[in-house]
Formats: sequence, structure tokens, C-alpha cells
Amino acid sequence: MNIVIKHRSRGRIRVQMDQPRMSLEQADLLESYLQQLPQVSRAVVHERTRCAIVEYQGSEAEILRALRRFSYEMDGLTPPISSSRSLNRTYEEKMVGMVVTKAAVSLFLPAPLQAVYTVWKSLPHLVRGVRCLLRGQLYVEVLDALSIGISLVRGDFTTASSVRFLLGLGELLEEWTHKKSVSDLAQSMSLNIDRVWLQTPEGDVLTPLAAVQAGDLVRVRLGGLIPLDGVIEEGEVMVNQASLTGESIPVPKRAGMTVYAGTVVEEGECLIRAASQSGDTRYDKIVAMIEQSESLKSSAECRAANLADKLVPYTLAGSLLTYLLTRTVSRALAVLMVDFSCALKLAMPLSVLSAMREAVGFHVTVKGGKYLEAVAQADTVAFDKTGTLTHACPVVAEVIPFHGQDGTEMLRLAACLEEHFPHSMANAVVQAAREQGLSHEEMHSEVEYIVAHGIVSEVNGQRVVIGSAHFVFEDEGCTIPEGEQSLYDALPDQYSHLYLAIGGVLSAVVCISDPLRPEAGEVIRQLKALGIQRAVMLTGDSERTAAAIAAEVGVDEYRAEILPEDKAHFVEEQRAEGHTVIMIGDGINDSPALSKADVGIAISDGAAIAREVADITIAADNLSDLVRLRRLASSLAGRIRSNYRFVIGFNGALIALGALGILPPATSATLHNLSTLGVSLRSMTILLTTE
Repeated sequence: MNIVIKHRSRGRIRVQMDQPRMSLEQADLLESYLQQLPQVSRAVVHERTRCAIVEYQGSEAEILRALRRFSYEMDGLTPPISSSRSLNRTYEEKMVGMVVTKAAVSLFLPAPLQAVYTVWKSLPHLVRGVRCLLRGQLYVEVLDALSIGISLVRGDFTTASSVRFLLGLGELLEEWTHKKSVSDLAQSMSLNIDRVWLQTPEGDVLTPLAAVQAGDLVRVRLGGLIPLDGVIEEGEVMVNQASLTGESIPVPKRAGMTVYAGTVVEEGECLIRAASQSGDTRYDKIVAMIEQSESLKSSAECRAANLADKLVPYTLAGSLLTYLLTRTVSRALAVLMVDFSCALKLAMPLSVLSAMREAVGFHVTVKGGKYLEAVAQADTVAFDKTGTLTHACPVVAEVIPFHGQDGTEMLRLAACLEEHFPHSMANAVVQAAREQGLSHEEMHSEVEYIVAHGIVSEVNGQRVVIGSAHFVFEDEGCTIPEGEQSLYDALPDQYSHLYLAIGGVLSAVVCISDPLRPEAGEVIRQLKALGIQRAVMLTGDSERTAAAIAAEVGVDEYRAEILPEDKAHFVEEQRAEGHTVIMIGDGINDSPALSKADVGIAISDGAAIAREVADITIAADNLSDLVRLRRLASSLAGRIRSNYRFVIGFNGALIALGALGILPPATSATLHNLSTLGVSLRSMTILLTTE
């Protein structure tokens, strides 16, 4: 594409496309292309001027080459599914149309026709007000109908026209602002894919995503975005899952493994059998949930809506009282022009939607405003241990030899036995041997695996067993070597233990650790600094292991060796005592407690049922998102309180000035609408300005 450089500075360039005009779709395509370039930090395209403003890192020459390579017909280039550009254009045109129509009527229509036009356009407001009264409701529509109706009865068509115009303009701005906020939130999480390579008997065919059915085979190449949840049919790839889990390192995926919509193939190529249709992926479900979040309003949002309606009778009473005291209709109308409904009903939901969109930026998905409010109010946080405070990836911490054995040889023997029955602890032993370069050819005869107990085999004519203490010492009758009881008693408590015995005598203990997340302790300290009064760890692990982890991470208390229903019961007890509880977990066994808590928070790579039950999902690689979430929720609560103060104070002042005759009705309405717009725009700004 030919371009003209209009302005350049360090790290920023503005160019104009050499074309007669630019459509909205073309602007979206170009902006999407620029934003996907690795060196571009921000890109904005203005379709009216055909200009693109690009902020970048690195070489300007690379940006210019990329722009020259650009074509609207490039393969794989698709416009965003939900474009705020078209939404903005629609409402800009509506607003311009309203202003131009108002000016034309005022300038060119004779007074009688202006009066007829004003009455005609006022009818919808009058009808809505009458309907409210017939239903026995005193809502803001009654105020609007009264202010316009009284002006019409008095023959003051100019005031009636101005009030009607300002009300219409205010409603348009409210609708525009709210829809843009929801659209931006949905777009920030959508995949923006509309075509995929579908495998057919004739070869790979570029097919609309909407036409793909469950069971179809879709090919994704290097650099491609995986469009649907599915299972890899063939190929081996490295997948970047940061969009879902926050993991910075790509993970290997091969045939038979599950991949998810929204992740990116960074190496290789694969064929995926779709597990769901378009619109039914994890990502699509999250987007749909966000767009339906009105059903999960926080109590602050509900209070705002209720308060706005409850204030209507007082506004009516104030207007009537003003008229009775002053006998001046214009002063009474000035009071009627101001209501609290617009700002209260709009600013609070916008604040919540903006916070939810901001949370997406650090890989946190919130299912509704009431959960953010609960996070801000919480005083107790309960953590699952395995997979939440720890990585749920066992590793061998050390091998303690007994009976004169060599620790390295005992690890080699343990790996030789354990490689036949891959569970998490067995994998840890095999991996430790591999890292130490220990080869372990078959040293044994037939291996017998006893579920949940251990392994039995024979090496050099001696019976070898490896497994739990119960299995080795009680079931198998093995003994501790003479004189080594003190060594056995000193086994480190913080580890899980695998016991290896040869010929009925303990020969080694393999210490297995589930590494604590390095940030876990600091996260708990920061949460307490942000107002959390108590941190509790709930685990089904042994008392010994739980005590060691609890002491290391710094929780206030812990419950060990408990069942899933015990976790849920603990949460219920705390809530019954008046605590607001956050439960954080990742497994199926955590799901009952997640559902019982005021806020259930799931780790993104945990069990599917835990993510479904949870109210909030955080990234898997760092618990620090909990601190950001608490800060975000607290900042949101502070913003809502300040919005309350401003709306009540400013609009109360307008009512007072109108009653005193200082502000005429049209001016009161103008200032009221401007304040509503201002507080709404403020509600859409980011909350966490520093990280």
C-alpha cells in the first residue's frame, strides 16, 4: 500500500493512506493489522482522514515496510467481530442529526409549525409519564412529562422544545456511553476470527467460522490463532496460552491433547478436531456472560437505581413547594428539570463495566459486578493448598539412604520401578533420575502395582517394595535398620515420603515436595495490608505437610486432612458468623467450597467444573493477581462512593439554584445533562493507575 508520512517523532509516526476514501471496515482491518505487529504498542486509524497513528518500539523502517506490505485482501486478515468504530459512527450520526434538525426547525420553520412540531415530538415523553402514573409509579419519566407538559400548557413552546431536545440528547449520550462500555469489554475478550482452514476431501478450504461443526477438522498453522476448543488430531505444536492462563512460556501440545480457543500456535502446525461450534467455546461463553452481566449487578448498582427512583417524589414535592412559595412557574420548572436518575443509574454500571474490562487486562475474568463488591468487602480468604498455594507439580527434594545404601543408586532403582506406573509422584522420581543422568535399564522381574499403596518387584533375587509407610511397614512387614531409628525420626516433615525397602529392610526414603509458589507468602502479606483480616489454608493433605506449608506461607490457621464437604462446611460457618469469605481453589474437590463462598475464585488451569462454579477466574502462573483484584475492587468501591457524593451534591445545588430563580429551566437541564456525561466519562477511566 502507498502511504504518505505526515508526522514523525521518536517512537511515533502518523501516516496517510494513498486512497480516495476509507470505509469503516477498511479502517478496522488496518487497525487490527497494526495492533498485531510485535513492535507496535498502540495503533489508531481515523477513517475520515485516512490516517494511522502508530506508537512503536524499535525501527521506524520496520513499521514503514509493514505498512507498505499491507493489503485489505491479505490472507488471515479479518475485522473485529464487534467494532466500536461502527457503534461510534452510528451514534455520531444520530447526534449530528438531532442537532441539525433542532437548528433547522428553529431557524426555518414559522412559529405555528414549530409549535406543532414540538407537540408532536413531545408526545412520547408525555405518554411515558402517563403510563408510569397509571401503574402507580413515580419515576423520572413523570418528571420529564410534567416539565414538558406544563411548558406546553403555558404556551411556552421554546422552553418545551429545549427541554425535549436536551432530554433526547441526554438519553442518546447515556445509551451511547453504556453500549460502548459493554462493546469495549466484549471486544477485549473476543477472538476476532471469521474464517478458518477446514480440511475437506478436496484439501484445505478457507471456510467461515460459523459454518464449522463439532467434529470437523481445522488446520492451524504457525502463528495462527486457535479458533475453537478441540483435540489435536495430528501434528505437534508449541501453544502460547497467555490469553487464557497468563503463562508466559508456550506449552507443548501433541496428538490427543486438548487445545482451547484464543490460544496461539507459536511453533509447528496441527490439525484440530473441533469439540464445539462457533459461539460455544470457553471464550465465547465468557463474552456472552460479560454481555449479560446486568443480571449480576452489585448491590451498589441496585441501590443507585432504587435511590434514583425514590428521589422522584421529593423532586416533585420540591417543585410544588417552590411554586407555592414563589408563585413562579419557571422556578418550579427549573427544579423539575433536574433529577438524580440519569447519573445514578448510568455512572454506577459504567464504573463496574470499566472495572471488569480493566480486570481482563491482567488475566482476571469477573462474572458480575456483585463479585467485585464482595471482593472489596471480604475480611476472610480461604486457600486450597495443592495447585493454589503450591504448583501441584511434585519434585524430588532429596533421597535419604538407609542400611548403608548409596542415595544415587536408590534413586536409580526407584525410577526403574516407578516408570511403569506414571502418577504424579512416580513422574517426579523418574524426572529426578533423568535430570541426574541416571539410566535405569530393567533391573527387575515382573512388577506388581497395588493401587494407592505401592509397587512390588524382585531385583537380584531380593523382594523390593516402594510406596507408602503403611504399605511398606505394615502390609509388607519391613523394618528400619538397627541403629537408624533416629535418622528415620528426623525425616523432614514438610515433604511427602516414598519408602523403598530391599529384602524387608528400609533402604531409602525419597522426599517429595510440592513446591510452594514463590509469591504465595508475599501475596498473603499484601492482602492483609489491604484489609483482609484472616487467611486460612484448607487441604486434604496430612497434618505434617499442612503444618509445614502453613508456617512457610504465613496463613493465620489451617485445616488438614479434610474432605471437600468439610471445606464447604467451613465456608458456610464463616459466613454464618458474619464474615465475607473469598475461596480460592483449582480442583474438583474445591468446587463445593467455591460455590458456597461469597466469592469463589478459580485458577485458570484448574478443573473445568471449578472454573464453571467460580465467580472469578485468575491466571495460573501468579497469585499476585489476587492483590490487583483486591486493589481494583477497593478502588471501584471508592469511585462509586465519590460518584454518589458528586451526583447528590451537584444536582442538589442545581435544584437550589433553580428554586431561587438563579438558573432558568433550560440552563438547569443543560447543566444536569453535562454533569451526567462528565461523571459517566470519569467512571470509564482506569482505576489502577500505578502497578
